[in-house]
Amino acid sequence: MTNKIRLGFVGANVSSTWSAQSHFPALLASPDVELTAVCTTRPESAEEARQAFGAKLAFHDFRAMASSPEIDAVAVVVRVPSHYEPTKAAIEAGKHVYTEWPLGRNTAEAEELAALARTKGVQTAVGLQSRVSPALLYIKELIDSGYVGEVLSCHVTTMRDGTLERPSSRTWNLDASQGANTLTIANGHVIDALRMVLGNFTRVACMVTTQVQQMYETDTERYVEVTSPDNVRVSGQLERGAAVSVHIGAVPWAGSGFRMEIYGREGTLVTTGSVSSQRGEMLRVQGAKGSHELKDLTIPEHFVYVPDDFPRGDPFNVGQMYALFAEAIHTGKNRLPTFDTAVDLHRFIDTIKQASDTGRELPVA
Repeated sequence: MTNKIRLGFVGANVSSTWSAQSHFPALLASPDVELTAVCTTRPESAEEARQAFGAKLAFHDFRAMASSPEIDAVAVVVRVPSHYEPTKAAIEAGKHVYTEWPLGRNTAEAEELAALARTKGVQTAVGLQSRVSPALLYIKELIDSGYVGEVLSCHVTTMRDGTLERPSSRTWNLDASQGANTLTIANGHVIDALRMVLGNFTRVACMVTTQVQQMYETDTERYVEVTSPDNVRVSGQLERGAAVSVHIGAVPWAGSGFRMEIYGREGTLVTTGSVSSQRGEMLRVQGAKGSHELKDLTIPEHFVYVPDDFPRGDPFNVGQMYALFAEAIHTGKNRLPTFDTAVDLHRFIDTIKQASDTGRELPVA
């Protein structure tokens, strides 16, 4: 293995929105990982990606790429329903794998992939980028060091821009069975950030609803039925005893972004961002200790794992992930959210959905 991790990237289409916003610029700036091979579903788009990103190899079959001796690891950054097959192929080929969140369409897929990875002894990472956010790592450090004292309550909101219409090529995820919606993605990221900072829930009540029940397709000029939820409201209690409320929603206009408020006996911490806990600009961190006035807090440099000139915005936390992914492969010490982390979150989301479906408060295992 070379010093720089040789990565094969599944989903390297140059027009991919999330990859173009985050993964591609992060990889091109990474001192730790080399984009060695690209894979798309067609030879033409694979070659286009190879030329665009300066990759050595182009594939249109992820199994062929996974078996290549010229790569050390695979990144799977495609639509959620397509995560399972290339991830499984990479693990079976003995490659380390970074798969975006959600790991699978459902918990069963995630459990199978995590078990296979353990059997094969490969390093894994799942794209829960909140867990490498310098701002959130700093807040966790402050909580653990007693900045707010005993945590009494926490309130989290994330209102992200949604839509009332879209072309038919983008309505696939309106079907809840595809596993890519506000409950799994936006809520998954944000509630994972909360659990990373403050710990797990012991009991939870919830309402999961679909407020926009029909979506207008701009090209077919028809309305399609929506089964995917777009609003998630969670009330619960943490293992540490704190009361928690969470509201994650997709809204048509001017979403207010991310806000987490943590209240303790001795102080308060607030972090905010214009998009979500894992995305966008560096989150703002404010604190009040023995005071009713919030003041900006400076995030320590030791939570930054990328170079000073690394691209900001969406590439930043993804770059943090790749830096720790390379570390895990080289040293065997994995500080990342792994496939086991993903399984735990999948199961918690199942509990949230069950609490909503039954209208009951449920214990959290």
